[in-house]
Amino acid sequence: MSATVPGYSPSFKKPAETLRLRRKRPRNAADPAAEAAVFPAGLAELGPRRAALAAGLCLRPFPAAGSRSGGVAAASLRRNPFARLDNSPRPAVGPEPVTDPAWPPATFLQDTGEPFLDFHQENNVTWKQEFSETTVKQLSVSFTWADHLKAQEEAQGFVQHCRATEVHLPENIQDPRLSTELRCAFQQSLIYWLHPFLPWLQLFPRIGADRKIAGKMSPWSNDEGLQQILMSEWSISFTSLYNLLKTKLCPYFYVCTYQFTVLFRAAGLGGNDIVTAVLSPTTRGLREAMKNEGIEFSLPLIKQNGQRKQKVSETSVHVAESECKTEPEEEQLISDEDEEESFSWLEEMGVQDKIKKPDISLKLRKEKNEVQVDHRPESIVLVKGINTFTLLNFLINCKSLVATSGPQAGLPPTLLSPIAFRGATMQMLKARTVNVKTPVYTGYKDQFSLEITGPIMPHSLHSLTMLLKSAQKGSFSAGLYTHEPTSIFNTCTQMEKISNKAILEKELTNCGLHLKTLSQLTQLPILGKSSLRFMEMDNYACNWKS
Repeated sequence: MSATVPGYSPSFKKPAETLRLRRKRPRNAADPAAEAAVFPAGLAELGPRRAALAAGLCLRPFPAAGSRSGGVAAASLRRNPFARLDNSPRPAVGPEPVTDPAWPPATFLQDTGEPFLDFHQENNVTWKQEFSETTVKQLSVSFTWADHLKAQEEAQGFVQHCRATEVHLPENIQDPRLSTELRCAFQQSLIYWLHPFLPWLQLFPRIGADRKIAGKMSPWSNDEGLQQILMSEWSISFTSLYNLLKTKLCPYFYVCTYQFTVLFRAAGLGGNDIVTAVLSPTTRGLREAMKNEGIEFSLPLIKQNGQRKQKVSETSVHVAESECKTEPEEEQLISDEDEEESFSWLEEMGVQDKIKKPDISLKLRKEKNEVQVDHRPESIVLVKGINTFTLLNFLINCKSLVATSGPQAGLPPTLLSPIAFRGATMQMLKARTVNVKTPVYTGYKDQFSLEITGPIMPHSLHSLTMLLKSAQKGSFSAGLYTHEPTSIFNTCTQMEKISNKAILEKELTNCGLHLKTLSQLTQLPILGKSSLRFMEMDNYACNWKS
């Protein structure tokens, strides 16, 4: 984007007609004889101001518009519309480009649905001015190769995606615009699968989407029969996706409801050796309902009671550390243990069965702790193994999964997957290239951008990075705008590395992902509760910020 400069229009190219500017001479101009007396011979012919400059005399500025002399306005009150923004000459390009040192390589894992992704390059990112000389960074490559794909290239990209064709591009593509292989692979990386598909509604994201959906046509909101049909078809698609995941033909998929999001991952992804599902954010009511259905789960970001007791006991040994480690929850646990010990004398007397222990305060404290994490990232729930199948049945039969009022009333959750499944619709991420000239201190610079919008899943991000590494000669940067409720999915839920990682990767070779992308997603997440915000590749080395 170009900087906002008063009086400057990026679309201004040529004036409608030629403008002639005349300087209005003041009425009280000096007498010619007096001018000849002040300036030497030959200088008076140049005019009073030019002659004064040639003679080395100091000049006063032109009088203001409101002055007695009636002169023109000061130069600071007006500007030439055709002049450069900084009134400086256009810089000369240096004979030799300057190459910055390479960034150290870094791995990244993005388990979030990305609504916006912006890749960009600049042809002269760094200007170094010394006296009148300028040095310019190496010229970059525009993203115009991603524009206007031919019909044959689009069709080939669809076929490559459906057949899970693994494309290997050279490290450096000389002319990306002429590379049919690159353009087909770009089309292939933009495909995702969605259910349900309603062209007039934006079905991702679903959390906080009431304002975008409000006012749109929803004939099912007051028709129970139509709602049952939609939910029946949704249940079939959901079951189809889970079966693909269980047989390792699908790496992962998302279930996006209006209140929370569920990420199902196949065995081997995210450092887990079995099928897992993570839900976020959750509430105490949802967790109680899952317990009643017999679903075993854990809260990986909330320490268990056993770990808390162990930590409390360690504080008695490390007195110095206890001041900084003791938390309100631990103090409450100590008080709970003291209350339990106060009834130990009943056991010694043998009357503990006859006297009922009052547990109202303990129950209230427990409920308070559980409610405090509701709707927060710390409320993430982890489900493993066979319990994921129980979770599947629970979600299909859960009445609170679908909103009963509001713009999303009766609308089934959104299913997002990198591969095809029953009832799914093939969709495309939207890509747009932008080339603009932005002003800098010493002139202008060309900025090339590639904007991609939609539910950008982890595999798409990695595939696009590999493509751009070849197309942009190993140098580009990207800004990522994450759907915040899904950032918590980057949390590591497995503390130990799996021993059979190579075997699991081999079993997932038919899941439809590039082998390099698959290897990346099987690693332990390292982003914690955050997500990628900025990524830069320079000289084929990647650096990122969260």
